[in-house]
Amino acid sequence: MFRFANSELLWLLWLVPLYLLLQFYIRYRRRRNALRLASTTMLPRLMPYVSVGRFWWRSLLFALALLFLILGLARPQFGLKQATQKRTGVELMIALDVSRSMLAQDVKPNRLERAKLEIAHLVQNLKEDRIGLILFAGRAYVQLPITSDYASAQMFLSQVNCDMVSEQGTQLGEALELAMKSFSPQNDVGRAILVISDGENHEGDPLQRAEEAAKQGIRIFTLGLGSPEGAPIPEQGGGMKKDASGNVVISKLDEVTLSQIAAQTGGIYMRAASLRSGLKPILDQIESMQQAEFDQVVYTAFDEQFQLSFLLSFLFFVLSQLLFERKHPWFNLDKLLGGKGSKV
Repeated sequence: MFRFANSELLWLLWLVPLYLLLQFYIRYRRRRNALRLASTTMLPRLMPYVSVGRFWWRSLLFALALLFLILGLARPQFGLKQATQKRTGVELMIALDVSRSMLAQDVKPNRLERAKLEIAHLVQNLKEDRIGLILFAGRAYVQLPITSDYASAQMFLSQVNCDMVSEQGTQLGEALELAMKSFSPQNDVGRAILVISDGENHEGDPLQRAEEAAKQGIRIFTLGLGSPEGAPIPEQGGGMKKDASGNVVISKLDEVTLSQIAAQTGGIYMRAASLRSGLKPILDQIESMQQAEFDQVVYTAFDEQFQLSFLLSFLFFVLSQLLFERKHPWFNLDKLLGGKGSKV
């Protein structure tokens, strides 16, 4: 893989052709002024040491020096090198409800988008903890395995929508069971599950799963999205979801279930406020849990290659300064450079 760390500096490459055009103009002016004094046949006799070849070779060498100087400043990075670091923290699995009831707009812009904003804010404030992401509706699956890569977490989170799980419903119990199985086998680390849902239409027995989590030392925190008064659920083709009788379905926040799940494991329940993040108290609780040193995390970084560019720039600059425009009377470099040297 190859890239320039300061790619914006590559715009300076325009200086190279501009410099060559300037040299062409200087050469043109010199020749025009010389022809005012003598004819083309007399000039080689009047100025025997003038060398056109030297002029252009010198200009070319300086242009190459300028080229590699700009490339060096742009910091070319090529290849990958490996490094390791250790992290100390807890493991957090986030279970996010993506059922269609999360499209209700009693929380702006809607429940799901607000949930994604809350998670993004949480990830930004994590320190060295591991995180994972589970999506659930009529079934649950792991969207992001437990990891320390926060950039990947943000990327996966941005792609989440209600169409990612075709089966509708709210399998909260299945999501909790899957989250408990998704932690690493390390024993001395604090584990927590964050459930973000409206809590409505839960299937299975989430309270039983919460009891199992408590026995394993896993704390469950819950964040409720929505309002007790509820809101209609938008349909894909427009309009609002209706029941078999033609009445608009109102999705309401089930705070009782979410509160009971959290209380079962010593966690806390929060309801997303209208403006400010509701996860700050939860984050404080997570950071106070038992932390452990994780196994070494391998990551990749770009290897700097600007040194070669600067070296080539220096060499071409030195050569351009050593090559004089006029021939020396004691030796002739034009044969080496391939120039005839007598033409102005």
